[in-house]
Amino acid sequence: MGKHTSRSSAPKEVDKSPHAVWRGIGCLMFIIIPVISIAGAIEAVNYGVANRWPIPYELLGYPTIPDLIRKIDIFWALARPIAGILNFNAYVAFSLGFITIIGGFSSVLYAFIYRFVGPARYGQYDVPPPKIKTKKYTR
Repeated sequence: MGKHTSRSSAPKEVDKSPHAVWRGIGCLMFIIIPVISIAGAIEAVNYGVANRWPIPYELLGYPTIPDLIRKIDIFWALARPIAGILNFNAYVAFSLGFITIIGGFSSVLYAFIYRFVGPARYGQYDVPPPKIKTKKYTR
């Protein structure tokens, strides 16, 4: 113990981990966003192909599997189901785009909510911001 401090006046340890609700929402979003994005990509590509959207022809059709993967049995066993999916490359490209858009939107929404619900900007040991009244400068 110091000369000018005592244990009774020491500040309590503040838990800096996020609240359990926020962790739960984050875990759900980690699962929900890709599922929604993949479902949206499948529907968007199918709708786009039916309505003649200008989707690059390289993304359409069955994916090509390199010969090296075909020669290795383990990799070919994993790639064989993918090789049978029509427009797989378009599904992947669209789902990555949807993940980016939905993830960005949810991040902005989270920041907006956290601004109002989160902890105070200044702690008990912070100096309050200065209250300065300035006059308009004129010549």
